[in-house]
Amino acid sequence: MGSLILALRFLTVVPVPGRESEGPSALGRAAWWFPVVGLMLGGLLALAALPADALFPPLVAAALLVAAWKVATGGIHLDGLADSLDGLAGGDASRRLAIMRDSRIGVFGAAGLILLLLLAVAALAGLSTSFRVRVLVLAPVIGRVAPLLAGVWLAPATPGQGLGAAFAAGLSRWAGPMHAAAGCALAAWLLGIGGVAVAAVAWGAALLAAAFVARRLGGLTGDVLGAVVEVAELGALLGAAAAAHRGWL
Repeated sequence: MGSLILALRFLTVVPVPGRESEGPSALGRAAWWFPVVGLMLGGLLALAALPADALFPPLVAAALLVAAWKVATGGIHLDGLADSLDGLAGGDASRRLAIMRDSRIGVFGAAGLILLLLLAVAALAGLSTSFRVRVLVLAPVIGRVAPLLAGVWLAPATPGQGLGAAFAAGLSRWAGPMHAAAGCALAAWLLGIGGVAVAAVAWGAALLAAAFVARRLGGLTGDVLGAVVEVAELGALLGAAAAAHRGWL
């Protein structure tokens, strides 16, 4: 249970009692629980969507749901996305990593956060109530499978140092594929066979983004892994919105 407690504390703001797993590879071992935490978060968002849709117009309801979503995670993945985008402005890998360690947010990071949140709200607002509930269950799971896939594919930028290296040290090579298979099954159950395509597109976009940033940095960092979660979640929302709009789901 220590790994589950660590995963809940790391990925959410929920004050979970108990003793979490410790050690340099503890976070990587806890990654087995990341998609489970995503499913818990998605279930809570789906429950919140019902009264939100009953009380507010679709756009307001979607904005409130996205706000609750990001608050529940403590904005940890948004921070990673902003730092990763700011780091791309550096002239070389060492300068980019230095920029990412700076706690201040830059123009690229701020613009990226604004654009991501606007797209997430717009995508949710365009979905029917029943479809939105199902997508809200699925998207956090897809998001938390993505770093498990990226973590075994790309090497850390600073081996032996930082959150990204600690995550990779304890991450099983089977965690990503096994949870991806389970995620595809969940997507098919919630959205039909087209849901599998939505999940695949979301993971593909996240892995391409991770590979691009890792190439610029010389490897993965904790910030990049956080950004991967946001990209995958947004990919799931946009994919579902596009598929629904075209009548494919």
